[in-house]
Amino acid sequence: MNRMPAKLALANPKVRIGIMVLVIIVAIAAVGPYTTGYGPLDYTGDIGAPPSREHPLGTNTFGYDVYAQVVYGLRGSLAIGLLGGVIATLIGVAVGLASGYLGGLADEMLMMITNIFLVIPTLALLIIIAAYIEQRGIGVESLIIGLTAWPWTARAVRANTLSLRSREFVYVAKLSGLGGARILVSEIMPNMLSYIIMVFILQFGGAILYAVGLDFLGLGPTDSISLGVILQQAVLWNAIQLGMWWWAIPPGLLIAVLLTALYLVNTGLDEVLNPRLRR
Repeated sequence: MNRMPAKLALANPKVRIGIMVLVIIVAIAAVGPYTTGYGPLDYTGDIGAPPSREHPLGTNTFGYDVYAQVVYGLRGSLAIGLLGGVIATLIGVAVGLASGYLGGLADEMLMMITNIFLVIPTLALLIIIAAYIEQRGIGVESLIIGLTAWPWTARAVRANTLSLRSREFVYVAKLSGLGGARILVSEIMPNMLSYIIMVFILQFGGAILYAVGLDFLGLGPTDSISLGVILQQAVLWNAIQLGMWWWAIPPGLLIAVLLTALYLVNTGLDEVLNPRLRR
């Protein structure tokens, strides 16, 4: 796979729009907590109050400021997506590169392990693991997701590695005396870097979705907050039925916008890299 020039990628309107939205979301997560006088679990004295100047997104049944919860929760969700996506991508890329390049028994063993993880329902495995860990923070949830979300990445990277290892530049590198690890790092990986970026984007969004699923089941962070936790509490305490739309809609809308932005970037990059989709 060819390298992807940044200018060519940014020329795609989907990539530009997606990146702009992501920058805005990251800016909200970075600056938002400094624009509120409350922490995510600070009692404000107002219970179920609608949006006002003091509480831009109102308060919930517990008297917590929803705006404060959302901006802190956005930080948590982005952290889960980033950490979980990085872990899953690193494991998947490492296993896929080793399996595709080494071949033989090593390939069979690594793919056997990968296939075992693939046939196990990921969400069910996440639920079992999370249920046995009483204290769960953002880091623990990210680790759980990352350690279970890598198999499809490994298979995809292996397929690309099998294709690249038979190219002339790899044979030249072997004749030059380069070792296998050096060839993987300096010759094969740079030629699939753009694909790895796309894989990470998918893993980033997938980690956020998996986290929301765990949060809805009550298996999310126990010592921190995320958008999924806010949604779970809003649903559990009948926010919509009670007319407190400001409790349920903002976190759900942010998750939808975030995932849409990631989708736009990913499809835009696919259009740039795939000759059949390139306009």
